[in-house]
Amino acid sequence: MYFTDRGIEELVERRGDEQVTLEWLGERLRDFVDLNPEFETPIERFATWLARLDDPDED
Repeated sequence: MYFTDRGIEELVERRGDEQVTLEWLGERLRDFVDLNPEFETPIERFATWLARLDDPDED
């Protein structure tokens, strides 16, 4: 198990029954980067990965 799995497990446990919009998620990611600017690059990469997840042109 990776260290990050703990946070993911907590997220699923605490909020797994909720439904959110991608707009809401985008706002939370912006809030996180505002509070933690050192994570700007990983959050940008994660958001780009999510945005292109079903893009057949991306390998």
